[in-house]
Amino acid sequence: MAELTITTFLSLDGVMQAPGAPDEDPSGNFSYGGWVFPLADDDMGKIIADIFSRADAFLLGRTTYDIFSAYWPRVTDPKDIVAAKLNSLPKFVASRSRSAFTWQNTEHIPDVEKEVVELKKRFGREIQVHGSAGLAQTLIMKDLVDEYRLLVFPVIIGTGKKLFGTGIVPRSLKLMRSSTTGAGAVFSVYRRAGDLKTGSFALD
Repeated sequence: MAELTITTFLSLDGVMQAPGAPDEDPSGNFSYGGWVFPLADDDMGKIIADIFSRADAFLLGRTTYDIFSAYWPRVTDPKDIVAAKLNSLPKFVASRSRSAFTWQNTEHIPDVEKEVVELKKRFGREIQVHGSAGLAQTLIMKDLVDEYRLLVFPVIIGTGKKLFGTGIVPRSLKLMRSSTTGAGAVFSVYRRAGDLKTGSFALD
């Protein structure tokens, strides 16, 4: 049975919106698109290549699907593992407003909570979520994420879509491994560790 993993780029204050280009996702008047580009380096590239090498399928939100489908089919270098995986492997799009998608090997998922469990049974390694802020919120709320892969960059943005929004169910996570890139990004992998635990440092 496959695991569901989330990979995302985050600022220090938790923003994940439009890391790749100014016009990637300007919703909410977001004007800082492309904030990862100045910090992208070979270390980041190796991390992303390793993650994509583990994929059996992808689960995407509609906005991220639109961004990816406009870009990655145009990348035809067979040595580009990200393009090769995205263009060839099954892709499932969670959307309430759209059901038809033209990128090859793409299917519509109308009910994420119900269908993710069945999707996991169809694959052996990983179903990967990349970006997809709204979808990620739903998956986190329903406790469907097996592993988080977070690349946190040394920038503060102050506005924009966040991975962990208000109302997320409290959880504990276990840090599995962590490393840094030459540009100063921190890559951390977390797995679920049950309910949030609390305590006290009080002396009496």
